[in-house]
Amino acid sequence: MYEIRLHGRGGQGAVLAAKILAKALVEEGKFVKAIPSFGFERRGAPVAAFLRYDDKEIRQSTNIYNPDCIVCMDPTLPRAVDIFAGMNPKGVWVQATKKNLDELKIPQTVSKVGLCDAFGIALQVFGRTITNSIILGALSKTTGMVSMDNLCKAMESVAFRDATLDKNILAIRRGFEETKVYDLQK
Repeated sequence: MYEIRLHGRGGQGAVLAAKILAKALVEEGKFVKAIPSFGFERRGAPVAAFLRYDDKEIRQSTNIYNPDCIVCMDPTLPRAVDIFAGMNPKGVWVQATKKNLDELKIPQTVSKVGLCDAFGIALQVFGRTITNSIILGALSKTTGMVSMDNLCKAMESVAFRDATLDKNILAIRRGFEETKVYDLQK
């Protein structure tokens, strides 16, 4: 079983990103559980969403405490929340940031990093910092776990209006194309 924890801030679409990713992974033939985390979240407050997938049926419906992959949709979040808590060794980290790899503090548990200026892309595409579509493209490029075709198909199934759908598809593609992937295994 592969487990992903998505971190974001209220209003950035972390829960919706998990839902879209789940639909795309089902298209890939995987069994999936996406678990939203709701509490007293408000716009701008740290939030998390959880997703696990496997080749066989999944019964577990708990939060994810030892993720194989961390997705962080906000460049300021690692200063406020320990996003790496419990991360499995040889984990994958996908981060929305315009910083270079050498400017980041990377835990020993991370073996692969995908960096994407999701805020910059979001401002160009949407005019505001909603990064979920972009970070899904970045996740696809970094991990290869889901195809761009299935991500776009899943985005279509979320029933956006045509103009918004076109922007979200563009955002996914730009996230994929503009992500820099670093393999840290020595």
